[in-house]
Amino acid sequence: QHGRAEPRWPISAAGGGASPRRLPGRRWAISGNKSRRAAVRCRLRVVSAPGGARTVGAPGELCHFWARTGDLLDGAGLKQKTAGKDVNPGLRDLKERITGVAPATACFYREKWIYVHKESTRERHGYCTLGEAFNRLDFFSAVQDARRFTYVARLLQLIAKSQLTSLSGVAQKNYFNVLDKIVQKVLDDHQNPRLIKDLLQDLSSTLCILIRGVGKSVLVGNINIWVCRLETILNWQQQLQNLQMTEVDSGLTLSDLPVHMLSNILYRFSDGWDIVTLGQVTPTLSALSEDRRLWKKLCQYHFGEKQFCRHLILSEKGHIEWKLMYFALQKHYPTKEQYGDTLHFCRHCSILFWKDRRLALLLEDSGHPCTAADPDSCFTPVSPQHFIDLFKF
Repeated sequence: QHGRAEPRWPISAAGGGASPRRLPGRRWAISGNKSRRAAVRCRLRVVSAPGGARTVGAPGELCHFWARTGDLLDGAGLKQKTAGKDVNPGLRDLKERITGVAPATACFYREKWIYVHKESTRERHGYCTLGEAFNRLDFFSAVQDARRFTYVARLLQLIAKSQLTSLSGVAQKNYFNVLDKIVQKVLDDHQNPRLIKDLLQDLSSTLCILIRGVGKSVLVGNINIWVCRLETILNWQQQLQNLQMTEVDSGLTLSDLPVHMLSNILYRFSDGWDIVTLGQVTPTLSALSEDRRLWKKLCQYHFGEKQFCRHLILSEKGHIEWKLMYFALQKHYPTKEQYGDTLHFCRHCSILFWKDRRLALLLEDSGHPCTAADPDSCFTPVSPQHFIDLFKF
């Protein structure tokens, strides 16, 4: 590209670093000092811009990239910038017309699949990170899909608990934009409020710990930005706390359904808290939600017999209290997770992708350019925890 130069490694505020690889007409080096003023020096081969426009600067001119503001400076401009003075506007024109360097902004992709490579080969260099995968995969459309909503919310919750500091600045912006979309959706349709309340609670707890320990932990970005994000989260929590369910006058209610249908609805739930919540609607549902067989089946679905023996709870009459056992076991062991749709991983191609079931049925589309003879045999559903484990090196 005409007059365009890009760095091939991250800018370091502490200075130093390995010597860069020399390229024709382009040389990069890293410099800086202890006052967090980081600059990248580059020798640019200035060429004429398309259309005959005259570029600023001379061939081989030594320029300094000021990391804090994104300005390109010559020697005199660097001295002015260090002294806190205004810089010649022509030097900013040099930045725009030669290098096109601009402050990093959030880039939103709509990709259905990405290649997950963990090491460099002769054909591919580098590796895929958790932040890159979160940036490139289409999570915005997944939030609007009822089958994928719970999956995305759970993934964001796991990232908030343990992987928030590993995200890059762009990935952080995408993370909070996806979270904003989720919260607004819950406020609009009043569905899954408890799930999002738990997500925001975990996220706010993590941010409080990171903000208090700034300097001791790796926190990418300005501390004031994180404080503003924490205030936004607290505002979301307050909005969800004040959320009022609107009554729908459709004429038919749960009380009008037969008892066996109400019982069948309760047996469909895989989360004990959903059963408890539904039992608070009517006296009939309250009685059905205390059914011992219902809680026994729920315990057998999530836990094993060895776990029952370790946390056995008996009543005064010697009966097993299955409801109390469920919540006791839930504190010690993870429960099985159910999702309408998840990401899939192709073991043959090492590709992570969203599988569109409608296209798969109509066009026999596997969701990614798979070269296997039998693609379906290579697909593995990816749980939220598995998604994070894929990028642990």
